[in-house]
Amino acid sequence: MSEVDQALALLSRGTHEILVEDELRKKLASGRKLRIKAGFDPTAPDLHRGHSVLLTKMRQFQDLGHTVIFLIGDFTGRIGDPTGKNVTRKPLTEADVKANAET
Repeated sequence: MSEVDQALALLSRGTHEILVEDELRKKLASGRKLRIKAGFDPTAPDLHRGHSVLLTKMRQFQDLGHTVIFLIGDFTGRIGDPTGKNVTRKPLTEADVKANAET
């Protein structure tokens, strides 16, 4: 099994699908290290179990030698996010968002 196939086997473990897998294969085959960014919205003071999937995938990319960037954004938390909901989430103050990001 090639190095790219091994990397894809690791990254696809526990996933339903990899969107545009051919593109990921090409990027892994290029030999260049990737920069993986993931954003987290601090609208609550804690991460939950659902975040563990993304955190695990980030760690797998890191274990493969790629750079992982963990972003904590405050904009959505400060304005409230109606995405996929019929009610807008309560907007948070800058202090609320910073406190949530700390934890």
